[in-house]
Amino acid sequence: MKQRNRTLQTMSFALLAFMLLFAAACGNSNETPPAEDDPKPAEGAAAEATDKPADAPLAKVKIQLKWVPQAQFAGIFVAKEKGFYEEEGLDVEIIPGGPDVVIEQQVVNGAADIGVTSFDSLLVNRDNGLPLVSVAQILQQSSYRFVAGKESGIDEPAKMKGKKVGMWTGSQQFQVLAFMEKNGLDPKKDVELVKQGFTMDQFFNKQLDVAISTIYNEYHVVLESGVKEEDLYVYDFEDAGIGMLEDTLVVKEDWLKNNRELAVKAIKATMKGWNYAIANQPESVDIVMKAVTEGSTTKEHQTTMLMEMAKLVKPEGFTEAQVGSFVDEAVQRTVDISLKYELIKKAPDLAVAIDKTILEDALK
Repeated sequence: MKQRNRTLQTMSFALLAFMLLFAAACGNSNETPPAEDDPKPAEGAAAEATDKPADAPLAKVKIQLKWVPQAQFAGIFVAKEKGFYEEEGLDVEIIPGGPDVVIEQQVVNGAADIGVTSFDSLLVNRDNGLPLVSVAQILQQSSYRFVAGKESGIDEPAKMKGKKVGMWTGSQQFQVLAFMEKNGLDPKKDVELVKQGFTMDQFFNKQLDVAISTIYNEYHVVLESGVKEEDLYVYDFEDAGIGMLEDTLVVKEDWLKNNRELAVKAIKATMKGWNYAIANQPESVDIVMKAVTEGSTTKEHQTTMLMEMAKLVKPEGFTEAQVGSFVDEAVQRTVDISLKYELIKKAPDLAVAIDKTILEDALK
């Protein structure tokens, strides 16, 4: 019995010694968890989480297109698809346009924060009192072309007299009016201006002698129908000396004043989208095709459209940093034409009509 007790005592001492050694080893470890009442690690983790952009709520911004989804707006669709807006902390909603959508009214009424409209239309609407300002210039040249079949015999503008001439409305008619005035035609008396749909059906059906078109869209619709270039008379508005700036991004003055940082981020992401779209056209066409109305267009047509848009957005000699910029000469030409042909009553204050600092800050 005494031997058994001594054995139990020996085992107890050994177990106690082992427990003491284990406790000492744990006490020297660097992995000891902090006391529950120590707030520092919890605060640090919370601070780290707060610094992550993904955890911050995205600011909502609505962008109004001047027409239906197509490669004309590739930079915007690419910026959304590739996450460029989200990188800037923005949740962007892209609103399609249409034949009866007046972009300027959408922006002024607050239905959209940023609108895609023509620069000449911006000047006209400012002249009429709408508080709009342009923050980026997308197209650097006029895309407008008049087309007439060779069988019409309209081989010079003067021969448009007495003819049916197509014209888009809804803030897209001003270059047509300037073209008429430049060539000595009274748009109210000398020609029959016909509201043209945003297709070439009226031209194909001989309801128009002369149709309006853009080089990136309707002109190629005509060629894709089987008509050959040599069978057309084409009047390039840029060559005619009345080419005015078109697609520009506009915002309401008070919105810009209260949301300047949002504007900078939106422009930064949009220009990144345009540069990406121009450099990666096949991928960008695929992105656009996800947004188009099913059956309304073809991948081939959108490929041609983006190719032509790339030339207008980033003309030869432009760098990526210049995409979206305002070229003073082109701006002034648009103003001069608008004044000369009485599209606007007074010279605009360009320092107010344009805010170049948004793009400048977006490039920093």
